[in-house]
Amino acid sequence: MKITRRHTLLLSPILLSLSIGSALADAPINLSHDAAPNVRVSITNIKGTVSVTAWDRNQVQVSGHLGDGARPLTIDGSNSNLVIKVQPQGSKSGWFNWNNDTAMASSTLDLRVPKGASLDVEVVSAPLGIDGIDGGDIKVSSVSGKVRINARTPSLTVNSVSGNLELAGRAERVSLQTVSGDILAPTVGSDAELQTVSGRIRVNGGPWKRVNLSTVSGDVVLTGALAPSGNVSIDSMSGDVQLQLPDSLSAAIHANSFSGDLRSDFGTPKKLEHGPGTELETSAGGGNGKISVETFSGDLRIRKGE
Repeated sequence: MKITRRHTLLLSPILLSLSIGSALADAPINLSHDAAPNVRVSITNIKGTVSVTAWDRNQVQVSGHLGDGARPLTIDGSNSNLVIKVQPQGSKSGWFNWNNDTAMASSTLDLRVPKGASLDVEVVSAPLGIDGIDGGDIKVSSVSGKVRINARTPSLTVNSVSGNLELAGRAERVSLQTVSGDILAPTVGSDAELQTVSGRIRVNGGPWKRVNLSTVSGDVVLTGALAPSGNVSIDSMSGDVQLQLPDSLSAAIHANSFSGDLRSDFGTPKKLEHGPGTELETSAGGGNGKISVETFSGDLRIRKGE
């Protein structure tokens, strides 16, 4: 078929709209803002990925690409408090406008921030990675994305629904909550609040001043030492629990399981005289601290470590 000038005129608007749509679907991001060494950076992304890497500059830099249907991205605020938020075009606050977010394509945010920065991050279906923060506190809210954090921080708070939480570095105080995701934290400091429904918990650290851990069906492995007069409290419904404690432990130990198997290298568990269940009441060392573990149907092991 011979293409006439008339055909060209008819096709031009269509080709133009397709090229514009393609450009909008992958709009590059190249933003920067001067920042204080201890700047607080708030980051929000609904879809896509978020990666935050610390560097030695007093500047926040954002690269990546912005998904189709998103407003132009800006860095708002002052040098001490910056906000970076991916928002759908024409969005308004309120529950009746939540569907605007579903029409927005995925956005990728790659950030560089000062090492001493504090972070407030909100993601929905966006995996999150944080590397190199040293000194600032970190708060994360996530729905379905995996959260991976490698940082030295005095305070770490993560609330997640179905994504796994993987931590490296060291967090002195942590509050980690997930519904079905696993919590893997090899270096937790003195204070820990850990909650999950069906995810596994693997935590190592201490010496602990306070650990409060609860799970419904997820298995738990907790390894580490207790600080003088420290307190560890664990509550499990059907998940198995294993505590790995040093020979030098000094604590009063109370453990109880309704129908699970209870075994301990500290003291001897006994069957309850009235009703089902097994209980352990013993003291290790000077008995300065306190360890309390209760399970319903999950097995419980309290072991001596090296």
